[in-house]
Amino acid sequence: MVEHFFQCPYCWEEVSVLIDTSISRQSYVEDCEICCNPMEFQMVCEPGQVISFEVNELGQ
Repeated sequence: MVEHFFQCPYCWEEVSVLIDTSISRQSYVEDCEICCNPMEFQMVCEPGQVISFEVNELGQ
């Protein structure tokens, strides 16, 4: 697991997420822990590191 910090696309607060880097391609929806709005995550990983990380407002 790798902790990755990013800025929420709704409230602009810095938030962190734990990423299981053993899964090479991931896409899922999770609510912001601060403002509770849904965010869509897309990432590409290699064991132990995040290669690509994108977070957007849901439906954007």
